[in-house]
Amino acid sequence: MNSALFFCIFLSTCINICLADTDNLQDTCATATTGKQTVFINGFPCKNPNSIVASDFKSSKLSSPGDTDNFLHSSVTFNTAADFPGLNTLGLSIARTDLEVSGLMMPHSHPRASEMFFVSTGVVIAGFIDTQNKLFQKTLQPGEVFVFPQGLLHFCVNNGFNSAVVFSVLNSQNPGTVNIADAMLEFDDDTLNKLVRKIKSVAALEVNAHGIQNATLTGF
Repeated sequence: MNSALFFCIFLSTCINICLADTDNLQDTCATATTGKQTVFINGFPCKNPNSIVASDFKSSKLSSPGDTDNFLHSSVTFNTAADFPGLNTLGLSIARTDLEVSGLMMPHSHPRASEMFFVSTGVVIAGFIDTQNKLFQKTLQPGEVFVFPQGLLHFCVNNGFNSAVVFSVLNSQNPGTVNIADAMLEFDDDTLNKLVRKIKSVAALEVNAHGIQNATLTGF
């Protein structure tokens, strides 16, 4: 019995280690961006510690709005260790979402990360769908935060009268993105407008802080 218990604990620990981004083995490991990559590893090689500078840990990439002149009236800008050296080995990436009025971010997932979704300006409906096809959706005001669990389909739509800006932190330096619409569906204006109306109508039914029970987005 004791050996079986020990094996279960050992196996659980190994699984947790394998599923997580690798921990730091030194104080900093800013991404080495110069030169041609000849060795491919799970992440990025580090700069020479003597050449790491403060600017490696600062990024202005998310300070400017993204281009929302498109079919969805939305834009997402990611900032990862590939272009923000200081993030390397920290298990983090960040993103900015810009939404024009009624702008929509189509359902998608991040297979390697959960996402903290912080509304900076505007009023945004955010939601995700679990593996039981159950919808969890809330309307967010500036300063409020929503969490998208790892690997689950999630979306957002601007529910205000002005443009909205959202900042996200994801717990992987390479979260990945699976866009279901790009892979499986073709959307026209009528279908898109119907989906936006469906999301907003569900938002109108919010009754408590525990999310919406037994609602789905099927049939839009």
